[in-house]
Amino acid sequence: MPRYSASRGILDGDATIKTLYGKQEGAEVGYNPHKPGRPSHTYHSYMLANLRLVLDVKVQSGKQVASKHSAPGLWGLLNRIPRDHWPALIRGDRDWGTEANMHAAEQAGLPYLFKQRLTKNTQRLIERLMLGSHWVKAGQGWQAAESTLRLTGWSRARRIVVLRRQIKKNLTVVSQNPQGPVQLSFAELSDDVTVYEYSVLVTTLDLEALSVAQRYRDRADAENNFDELKNHWGWGGFTTQDIKRCRFMARITALIYNWWSLFVRLAHPDQHTEAITSRPLMLYAIGKQTRHAGQTRLTISSPHAEAGKMEQRYRWMAMFFKELRSTAEQLTAIQCWCRILSLALVKYLHGRQLHPPTGLPAPA
Repeated sequence: MPRYSASRGILDGDATIKTLYGKQEGAEVGYNPHKPGRPSHTYHSYMLANLRLVLDVKVQSGKQVASKHSAPGLWGLLNRIPRDHWPALIRGDRDWGTEANMHAAEQAGLPYLFKQRLTKNTQRLIERLMLGSHWVKAGQGWQAAESTLRLTGWSRARRIVVLRRQIKKNLTVVSQNPQGPVQLSFAELSDDVTVYEYSVLVTTLDLEALSVAQRYRDRADAENNFDELKNHWGWGGFTTQDIKRCRFMARITALIYNWWSLFVRLAHPDQHTEAITSRPLMLYAIGKQTRHAGQTRLTISSPHAEAGKMEQRYRWMAMFFKELRSTAEQLTAIQCWCRILSLALVKYLHGRQLHPPTGLPAPA
């Protein structure tokens, strides 16, 4: 069984839908939760968890939503990366928990953590665990029990972690009636009735159930990436007639998003600051030009309340880049990048200096 190494990152594979309103190439009606029946494109994305960095994105038609359309891009990305620098774990939702994806990861020796669909055999496992298994605390009110399961079509039995959490509040049930108004009903939970919500995870991790549950809960941060990229960086705001240019734009947008995120981390190394906060702080300012005695002076002032602190960080960053520029002749472009990344990601590296990975192709 491949072992999990916390010193390397976690790669999240996920997809998001971009609704289209014109006659773009690849605009097909598929799964579209926000605008059912509207044509769309699917953005298959591969992101480094917590760092909120996009490693790659593939734009495909609205019908190509399933993970089988994401998997070729994932393995193509990993094959371009030296094996020693692969992520410690790949993570995905229940669409990723297929025999093809799990078998490919097992063959490559790459640990995975996927959510499992609730098939009939999976439900039977839940029933068996509910009745007779020992449940342990899994954090945030969840309990966990684990077993092994081999579903029809699986090549082997795999580790399953079942999570459950008791619902203690009274419930409101909404019934959607296509031929009439929405109907509401109320369910009061008595002392002799216990209701659980539950989910099922399949993994090759050798961690205890509590850590496995927390690793999957951390995946929710991927939705924040999509929200920021679509609402503040343009993934949801441009259209092209052909899908090739749309793919270029999606990757260019992701690249600029990464650059800005790293630049902001130089100023705020302790957290990721979204564009809605970082742009007013670091971009918006008032400029005034004055001329006196043959001299022209440009004065820039920021109305932001944190402008004083930001000015100190800018001065510190200017000194860092000045020092880097003075030694740049002795460093390659990749070595310069490693210096910058070591400083921007100091929260995760704890002062460790990054070095260029071995096995990269020689620059042209």
